[in-house]
Amino acid sequence: MWAYHRRTMIEPSTTPDHLFQDVQAVKLPPLVLASGSPRRAEILSSAGLLMDVRPADISEHRRPGDDPPDAWVVRLAEEKAAAVAGTNSDAVTLGADTIVVIDDEVLGKPSSREEAVATLRRLRNRTHHVMTAVALKSRNGKWSGYSRSVVKVRDMTDVEIDQYVESGLPLDKAGSYGIQDKLFSPAERVSGCYLNVVGLPVCLTGDLLSMAGFDIDIDCDDCDKPLNTVSMQS
Repeated sequence: MWAYHRRTMIEPSTTPDHLFQDVQAVKLPPLVLASGSPRRAEILSSAGLLMDVRPADISEHRRPGDDPPDAWVVRLAEEKAAAVAGTNSDAVTLGADTIVVIDDEVLGKPSSREEAVATLRRLRNRTHHVMTAVALKSRNGKWSGYSRSVVKVRDMTDVEIDQYVESGLPLDKAGSYGIQDKLFSPAERVSGCYLNVVGLPVCLTGDLLSMAGFDIDIDCDDCDKPLNTVSMQS
């Protein structure tokens, strides 16, 4: 499902063990992931990056001025990175946040099983947008941006939705679904970066890490780049 190409100043290797050796050989800065998402940690690890995981504890409530939605998701990612960055001045801290938008309404993580069911019924057989913002912070500066993907959800039955929610899998996910949940397979089509919908757009993340001093370039073969809308600020 995921394919990464990692290029450094030394000859790249093909095995995960050698990738870790390459990371050490070019003396990359320490990386801290300010997120408790196992999916984000898995994506970074699959790209050959070592990291400490220190989830940020911030309020994610929407504020006046958090409009349009991309302003909100970028602010959350930046605040997560800032909240954890102060604990390790030598590291580059990565914060991220994902939102689902349909009918100009932002759908976060469900607060209950009932809300998850209602959300999935609303999304089925329709198209919505998924935005993930990524922010980096270190003592040398800060960098952030966001990626947008368009997802068409398949026409699933009420029984399928009820069984999926009962499994507990969608309860910690924005929009009440995980696109990577193979037994449910909610998506009929994705335009843009697939891993953006999972929770971490690797092309954007690789660009930001390069700006922050990582001698690394990460590409994702699942990324439909012409449809992947990215905005960056430094």
